Amino acid sequence: MTQDDWYKKAKSIIKAELAKKEIGYNELSDMLKEIGVDENKMNIANKLNRGKFNFVLALQIFKALGLKKLNLEDL
Repeated sequence: MTQDDWYKKAKSIIKAELAKKEIGYNELSDMLKEIGVDENKMNIANKLNRGKFNFVLALQIFKALGLKKLNLEDL
């Protein structure tokens, strides 16, 4: 896989989790604030649409979503 493929995969994993829970960027921003992470809707949208964000943000998003397990079999 190319670097761009990895960016697309990272983006799709998080967007799929948001879609499963029917959560938009505004609500995600509020959920992140509840755990002490200050990210506004536009920052989240930009990072996720590019697929370029650090693993810390991914972990914070997973925590905010209450995600307990992540299936990575299809990587």
